[in-house]
Amino acid sequence: MGYENDKIEIMNKFLAEIYEQPAALQRTLDFYSTTEGERLLKIVKDVVGENSFEQIIFVGMGSSFFTSNAAMVLFNQLQIPSFATNASELLHYNYALLEKRTLLICYSQSGESFEITELLKRCTPTVYCVGITNEPDSTLANNAKVVLLTKAGKEEMTSTKTYVSTLLVSYILGMYLAGTWNDEKKNKIGKLIDNFSATVNFCKTWVDDALSFFGELPALQIIARGAVYATAQQSALMFKEAVKVAASGNLGGEFRHGPMEMVKEGFKSIMFIPRGKTFAQNIKMAEDIAGFGGKVLLIANEKINFSSPNIMQVYINEQDEYLFAIQSIIPVQIFIDSYAKQRGFEAGSFSRGAKVTVTE
Repeated sequence: MGYENDKIEIMNKFLAEIYEQPAALQRTLDFYSTTEGERLLKIVKDVVGENSFEQIIFVGMGSSFFTSNAAMVLFNQLQIPSFATNASELLHYNYALLEKRTLLICYSQSGESFEITELLKRCTPTVYCVGITNEPDSTLANNAKVVLLTKAGKEEMTSTKTYVSTLLVSYILGMYLAGTWNDEKKNKIGKLIDNFSATVNFCKTWVDDALSFFGELPALQIIARGAVYATAQQSALMFKEAVKVAASGNLGGEFRHGPMEMVKEGFKSIMFIPRGKTFAQNIKMAEDIAGFGGKVLLIANEKINFSSPNIMQVYINEQDEYLFAIQSIIPVQIFIDSYAKQRGFEAGSFSRGAKVTVTE
């Protein structure tokens, strides 16, 4: 499909925000390459160095919880021990964790998520809160000790720009704390943004085939491991929010512990398979799902030879396993937009909730 047709389709708000993602990522990279951006990163690094924190906890809700999980994986890979938890569970059931000396990294795209604002009210002197948000005048921004802003810009539909920008801020923070935020990493992100733009512009070449491959979607299982599990969860949330499909995000290791029993003819799934620690396990799982009669849309950064017609591949040109989690969301976003159009409605708007959740 040519660029002129894409310009016509961009009048759709959801697709417009998808197309705005490369610019959002560029703004985020540009900010943390400035003196002010690096000053904020240095504050966090100095606080970690000057305090004997007993734990680092990432916390959020919805998309922000998913990005918390990706950050946890990244930080642990960088030898910065940490864990992630859901903000509501921390608030109501696990609050005793915050009696320890804690670096609490709070994610909220709006900065107004109910559970995050409640946690801020209850934080004790043992807790040092870092806020990661898209809104500079929000409750989170005004109450955290230091605020790392994403630069996603205004977003009205289900999360696209804010999701990828938040993942990028987490990557930048991790690299800075590990002492490896340098020109090499900045150039790496620059290439990601270039590839991101190309992927957005040319995803339409295979989306009709993917629509035919899946057909109607009464339910969908989305499977991944490691940092890209966050993107599997975000993908499932987008399917539920944007096109009202009953979708579930699954850890690859967990899928064999029961859910595999669902697989038969008519079963439909998406798998994210980056080259990395569990590449071989993921390939075997895709082959097994196809062998049992299920279908797999496989999103990978390596072209793999499969003989089964039950596997359709989409190639993502990003070899870093964490950055793959950012770029690999694009095929799902484009598929969701096209799936909605095929059924005569616009993806991404809210009918029973709102963009910002301010009540439990």
